[in-house]
Amino acid sequence: MTPDITLLDIVAFLWFLACWAGFTLVQDHMLGGRMVVNQHLKKVRRHWMERMLERDNRIMDSQLVGHTMQSCTFFASTNMLVLAGLVGAFGAVENAHKLVGTLSFTVPTSREFFELKMLLLVAIFTFGFFKFTWALRQYNYCCALIGSAPLPPVPAEEKTAMADSIAAAMTLAVKALNGGMRAYYFAMAALAWMLGPWFFMVSTAAVIVVLTRRQGFSATEKVIRVQVDALERRERR
Repeated sequence: MTPDITLLDIVAFLWFLACWAGFTLVQDHMLGGRMVVNQHLKKVRRHWMERMLERDNRIMDSQLVGHTMQSCTFFASTNMLVLAGLVGAFGAVENAHKLVGTLSFTVPTSREFFELKMLLLVAIFTFGFFKFTWALRQYNYCCALIGSAPLPPVPAEEKTAMADSIAAAMTLAVKALNGGMRAYYFAMAALAWMLGPWFFMVSTAAVIVVLTRRQGFSATEKVIRVQVDALERRERR
């Protein structure tokens, strides 16, 4: 352990890990049926797959899935560029350390502690890369499921079961994609550690507030909720 790591730095790092893990746990596993975007879209995907099973021509469905796969590829490629930049910075870590140390708004840190902060960013973007590539693989599995779906007419019970399974597979892919995108947000919070542990903790809390607002209190959530309610009413008729 480097001599300039304080107790507050350790607390800030643990706060960062707890916030990230806690938010992921709540969003992905504990909000079933709640009024948030991710839960709304689970229902939307199920309705989408039911409509897909009623269509003879499924070109539109494959294009929609392909568009999301392109997004995964874009983020994975961008992630690699960021990782390359961070790893390249270790080749000139002495200059980078001096440059950051000369800024008036950063806290003085030893070179060893600075390298640890850089390693945290590398770890975050490495995690994001694995999430994006796993999401891409899962979307490929979804393509296989969609391609194997029988042509209409499909019996009602069989259609419901197939729609549920394909929608569930797509939701798993979306969770992986969301996990990778979440890494970008928390990387911004980790970058604030250069300014000091208090900035690190405040930035982490700010990321949680931003993500929570977008999931449950944004105009987008309201629009999607209206659409989901209309789809559910139509299904009950």
